[in-house]
Amino acid sequence: MKSLLTTLTILLCFTNHAISQNKSSIDKPNIVIFYVDDLGWQDSELNDLDEPTPWETPNMVALAKEGINFTNAYSPAPTCAPSRAAMLSGLHPTKTGVTHVSGGTAPKSTKRSKYVTPFYPIGLMPENFTIAEALKMNGYTTGHVGKWHVGALDIQKSTKQGFDFAYESRGAHQGPKREKNRVNNFATHDEGDRYRLSDEKYPPFTKSSPNGISYPKDMVTEKALEFISTSKDEPFFLYLAHWLVHAPIHTKNKELLQYYSDKLGIEMPTKDIPIKTGGQTNPFYGSMVTSLDWSLGRIVDLLKTTDDPRHPGKKLIETTYIIFSSDNGGVEKANGDIVTDNFPLDQGKKYAQEGGIRVPMVIAGPQIPKGETKDVLINQLDFFPTVLNLTNSTVPEKYSSEFDGLDISGVLLDNDKEVADKNGNAREDLWWHFPHNTDSQMQSAIRHGDYKLYKNLIPGTYELYRLYKNGKREDLEEKFDIAKDNPKVVKDLAARLEKYLEEYNAQFPYKNPSKFKAEETASIPVIVNDTYDAESRKATITLEKGKSDVVEPYVLIRIANKSALKKKGKLKKHSTTFIKVPLEASKNNLEYTYTVPENIMEYGFVLIDENQFMVQSEFRRIN
Repeated sequence: MKSLLTTLTILLCFTNHAISQNKSSIDKPNIVIFYVDDLGWQDSELNDLDEPTPWETPNMVALAKEGINFTNAYSPAPTCAPSRAAMLSGLHPTKTGVTHVSGGTAPKSTKRSKYVTPFYPIGLMPENFTIAEALKMNGYTTGHVGKWHVGALDIQKSTKQGFDFAYESRGAHQGPKREKNRVNNFATHDEGDRYRLSDEKYPPFTKSSPNGISYPKDMVTEKALEFISTSKDEPFFLYLAHWLVHAPIHTKNKELLQYYSDKLGIEMPTKDIPIKTGGQTNPFYGSMVTSLDWSLGRIVDLLKTTDDPRHPGKKLIETTYIIFSSDNGGVEKANGDIVTDNFPLDQGKKYAQEGGIRVPMVIAGPQIPKGETKDVLINQLDFFPTVLNLTNSTVPEKYSSEFDGLDISGVLLDNDKEVADKNGNAREDLWWHFPHNTDSQMQSAIRHGDYKLYKNLIPGTYELYRLYKNGKREDLEEKFDIAKDNPKVVKDLAARLEKYLEEYNAQFPYKNPSKFKAEETASIPVIVNDTYDAESRKATITLEKGKSDVVEPYVLIRIANKSALKKKGKLKKHSTTFIKVPLEASKNNLEYTYTVPENIMEYGFVLIDENQFMVQSEFRRIN
C-alpha cells in the first residue's frame, strides 16, 4: 500500500466496481495467477490446431475442464518485462514506458539498423500501483514466487510493490554450470541432492514406470505450496511466475527426457549439442512443458485437498480463482536450439505477429462455468479490473481510472458474449507497440474483429491480414497481405491505431546520425557547449544556431541503490538504472539546463529533432 495514503483519503477516494449479478457468495475469494514464461499458444493441448502437439499437459486440460479456455487471449507485449509490468499495473506498455526487456540504458542502435531504440525504463517504479498493493489494501495476504523481472533496484523489489512474501530463485530451472551440462546434470534420489527426485509418482506412465515417474524438487513450486498453506487463514493472492519454459532449454528429469525421446522416436541425447530438427521435436523442451504442467497440478491438488478455514465445509479450490496464462508467445529458437514451432501462428517471441502475442489462457473459480471455450478478445490487462470485481475490492479512483484493460466478469460469470466497458460499449480492438530489435520487428499492430493491421515503423507502411471470416479460420497464418485490396479497412484501422499511438505518447525508433550520409544530417542539432558546474550542480548544453528544431528534449539520470553510491569504479548492471526526466526549452530553443539532484551518478542530454534524429550529449559521471 502506498505509504502516503491515509485511511481517510482511501475512504474518500474509493471507487466501486460494478458487481456481477452472479457474483459468488464467497467472502473475499483467493486469487492465484499462474504466469508462465514463454509458453506458446501451440505448446499445450489447450489450443491444439492442425498436427497435435507431442507435449502432454493433462493438468492444463483438467483446469480448462473446470473453467473457461479463452482461444483469443493475448499478452500486452511480445516480450517478458513489458507484459509483466502491464499485467501487474493494469497499464498498457506504452503507459508504463516498459516496452521491452533490459531497459534503463542509454539508447543505442544495433550494427544492423540505422535507427536508435527509444529509451525505456527497466521496470516499475514506486509510483506505479500494482494488483498486489490493491489486494493488500483490501485485506489480502500477498505472495510472489518465481520470476520478477520488472525492476532490480531496491526500490523496485516485489516486496516494495505490495507483496508480503517473495521467493524469486529459479528452483529446478537453474541451468547447469561449468563441467555440468544438460546431458549429465540430472536429479537423483540422493538425500544430499538439492533437486532430489520425489518419492511420489506422477504422470506420464511408461512401460518401465507404470505407476508414474519421479520429479526433481522445484523450490518455486514448493514455496508456492508453502505460501498457500501458511496464508489460508486469510484471503490470499499468489502471483506464481514460473521461470519455465524460458531458456536455457534443459531438464533435470532424466526419466522424462527419456520418455519424450522415445515418444519422438529419437535417441536419448548423450551430447550437449543443439537440437536442429524442426517443428516440435526437442525432447528437452517437451520435458520442460510437462514439468510446468506438473507444477500446476501440484498447486491445484493442494487447493482440492485443503480445507478453507474461512469457509467451513469448503475446500480452497471452491473459494479460489485461478488464472493461467503466459507472458508472450513461444520462443522458436534459442542458443542454437530449435525450441518449438508456433505454427499455424506466424513468428514467435519478440514479434507482434500472432505467434508472439497470442497466448494460452484459462480462468477457473467460483461460479465460472466448467468446460467452456470462448473466442472473445481478452488481454492480460483485463486481469487487474476483473480481480478487483471478483474480490469486491476497491481502490482509489486515481488508479482505477487509468486502467487500460476491462473487467471481464460478465464474460466469466454472466455468459456475456462480449467484453464491455463501464458504459456498456463492447470492446472493438486490442493494440500493441514494439519499437525494438531489427527494423522488420519494429511494428505497431491492432486486432479489430477478424482483421489484424500492422504498421511497419521504419518505412511507415501498413499490412493487413484477415485471421477469421464469419467466425471461421481464414488466414491465421498471416500469409496473405490484403492491404492493397482493402483500402477502406486499412484506412479505418490505421486511424484507430494512430489515435492510440498519439494518445499514449508512444515512443518510436529514431534516426542515428552516425548511420546516415552527411547531406542527410547537415541540419541536425549540434551541441557546441556542454558544461557542468559542481557547486550549483547545473548542467547546461548550448546548440548551434540555424539547425533543425528540437521537438523533445530530456535528460537521462542514473540512480542507484544506496550501496552502489558508496562504491567507485564500474557500475553493476542490477544496482543502477537510468530514468528519464523531460526538459523545458529555453526561449530561443538553443540552451538547455538541468540541475542534477544529489546522489545522481551520471547524466546525459538527449534531443529528438523534427526529422526524428536523436542527438545525445556526452554522458558525464559525477559521483
